[in-house]
Amino acid sequence: MKNFLKIRRKMGKTGGRTPLKFRHIVPNMVTSGNLLCGLFSLMMTLNEKYIVAAWLVFFAVLFDGFDGKVARMLGGGSQFGLEFDSLADLVSFGVAPAILLYQVSVRSLNLFGAVAACFFALCVALRLARFNVVHVPGPFQGLPCPAGGLFVSSFVIARVNMPPVFTAVILLAVGGLMISSIPYANMKKLTKKTADPVKCFALFTLFVGAFIILKGGAPLFLFSMYIASGLIKFDWGTWLLRREIEARNEE
Repeated sequence: MKNFLKIRRKMGKTGGRTPLKFRHIVPNMVTSGNLLCGLFSLMMTLNEKYIVAAWLVFFAVLFDGFDGKVARMLGGGSQFGLEFDSLADLVSFGVAPAILLYQVSVRSLNLFGAVAACFFALCVALRLARFNVVHVPGPFQGLPCPAGGLFVSSFVIARVNMPPVFTAVILLAVGGLMISSIPYANMKKLTKKTADPVKCFALFTLFVGAFIILKGGAPLFLFSMYIASGLIKFDWGTWLLRREIEARNEE
């Protein structure tokens, strides 16, 4: 009876709910930035501001990469955060790029264009559902959604004028890569202790140099390299490891 009364007093103070802790709130706030970028991208597309809409997908990728790091740093990862992140990714890297490419290019193909855009968004949803259910260590199985969403949006950022049929084929092909089992590099687990500083500096130099030289074409160039790396089975995550750690993993 005494234990029951203690529980009742605790429930009275919190309303029967467990109060959210700061370490759980902050990662979800970062994920909200991802979702808001996707929503604003859709709004910009509807207002025919296509370049802005495409860059918002790029900023959504930054938020998506940052929320996991914040969660690991604060120890605030949760099942709620995982589900919320997937919903945000579906909007930012599935729906927003599909509508953007539909409005910019494939709308002129009528039904075929609509099918290509819908197929891309559907593949993002399937990729996210598989990722949440099947946890495979090592490389990603299939092209990650942020990479796929930004790759198709980067054609708009680079102001590449493509025939609508070619754009539709790209949407179908990238969608297929996302639901495939082709391994793609997972660099989220790289740390200061495991990463090779020389190789990381070289990759950073390539990243900065691409934006200096190519400017708006940089995202298209960089994500084309990432997509090609999966097709030729080159693992950036393994390449960036220190030699002794890479040799240990091979053994």
